[in-house]
Amino acid sequence: MTNDPTILLVAPTFYDVSYSINPWMDPTAWARDPGGMHRRALASFDALHDALGRAGFAVEVVQGAAGQPDMVFPANAAVVLDGKAVLARFRYPERRGEEQPFASIFDDLRARGLVDTVALLPEGCFQEGAGDCIWDARRGHFWAGFGPRSSREAADAMARAFDREVVALELATAQSYHLDVCFCPLSGGEVLYYPPAFTENALRMLRARVPVAQRIEATEDDLRHFSVNAVNLDEHVVMTRTTSHLRHELGRRGYRLHEVDLTPYMLSGGGAYCMTLRLDRTSTPVRRAAAA
Repeated sequence: MTNDPTILLVAPTFYDVSYSINPWMDPTAWARDPGGMHRRALASFDALHDALGRAGFAVEVVQGAAGQPDMVFPANAAVVLDGKAVLARFRYPERRGEEQPFASIFDDLRARGLVDTVALLPEGCFQEGAGDCIWDARRGHFWAGFGPRSSREAADAMARAFDREVVALELATAQSYHLDVCFCPLSGGEVLYYPPAFTENALRMLRARVPVAQRIEATEDDLRHFSVNAVNLDEHVVMTRTTSHLRHELGRRGYRLHEVDLTPYMLSGGGAYCMTLRLDRTSTPVRRAAAA
């Protein structure tokens, strides 16, 4: 496996918004100007690639498959830790066609030494990748979302696959259909989250593990901007163009924001985290680097 901070992106060659499987997806808006929207998507992708490089990542870009527009969101493709990749199983038929192309991509990544092993989930166990199973490096466990997409038993399957604790949080709304839409652990130990996205029981578990001083509560406006769906490396945070609330809150805690216009991808219900997959995650405890 790679030891350098490494992010996987899927080129938006075949990206469009032609169906709707979450409340954010807007095929009508895309259809008004598909050519123009695709050009904007290409420009947004290039801007994200550049922002990730400035934040300190090596970036690997692979090609998707024709007819699978949401492959541009590889966070849903797999969960990767300590060189092991466990491939996703999608709930909706619209995305199941991604499974075989992503399996081929991960076979290639394994051949190149970027991951060590590739594993499958049990049949019938829906689990939609790192978007619903997020590693918390400061606490040394996964947080797993379940309900709209991933099943509750998927959290147990991930615990067995990685031999790591998995804290399962039930999602309460269709808008927060994956955990990464409404939840983001940061390198300093803080957790950025949108409370209304969770059931009361999930909130109790979250708050029992995260001290109040480390909780950053997102607003509905933050959620609508897809700002919780962010990529973090040390003091760097790559996100969609965000709100004054989060600029202030993250800035005062020492984080450096890299904001990117990802509007074409927000039409599919995705932001910066959705469009990336970390390949170098390790269970070895890490400490956040001092802010420059």
